[in-house]
Amino acid sequence: MPTLKYRRVLLKLSGEALAGEQKTGIDPETVSVICKEIGSVLDMGVQMALVIGGGNIFRGLSGSAKGMERSSADYMGMLPTVLNALAVQDMLEKQGYPTRVLSAITMREVCEPFVRRRALRHLEKGRVVICAAGTGNPYFTTDTTAALRGMELKCDAIIKATKVDGIYDRDPVRYPDAVKFKTLSYDETLARRLGVMDATAFALVRDNNVPIIVCRMFGGDILRALCGEAVGTIVQG
Repeated sequence: MPTLKYRRVLLKLSGEALAGEQKTGIDPETVSVICKEIGSVLDMGVQMALVIGGGNIFRGLSGSAKGMERSSADYMGMLPTVLNALAVQDMLEKQGYPTRVLSAITMREVCEPFVRRRALRHLEKGRVVICAAGTGNPYFTTDTTAALRGMELKCDAIIKATKVDGIYDRDPVRYPDAVKFKTLSYDETLARRLGVMDATAFALVRDNNVPIIVCRMFGGDILRALCGEAVGTIVQG
């Protein structure tokens, strides 16, 4: 059995990942495959928190760009993250993994309010903690939520699972000659404007020196990264 390098992690997923080929909405088959990847990590004894975006349903920034008031658009954008969290919760529990959805906006009928000490206790008991509704405040992205919750829950690393196998100097889909980075510093990532996370999120992880690993969602890369293998791109001080 491989040895784990990181035992408590925060996994950041985009909302679009749940849509699959549909591009929008929630595709149950895609969610099932994602949860199987997560399950392979949980089977190793990893304690995991999840933050899932809501861009597959509504994106606050795009709403404000089209004329909506920014605070209203951002609050609307928090609600789809709860839908996505509940979808992932349902699928993980069908596959045998206990979970808790903790929301920054109170919705007692469907999930618990986010309380840091309660979230830590869930992790210690082996439950997957799914953090929903962002930070509960407008003007903050789910990237910032991932960084904040990662700090609060004392995670050893933040993993951002994407469609590509790491960070490149430019879009590898559009540019076949794009160069992949194996390692980056926080400052270099910001200076190059690589768009891995927003500046607020990066400030949090840099100040607390928590590594960010960017890797593929599928193919077992998440598990290999947690075991310390050289997959994806690692951003650290």
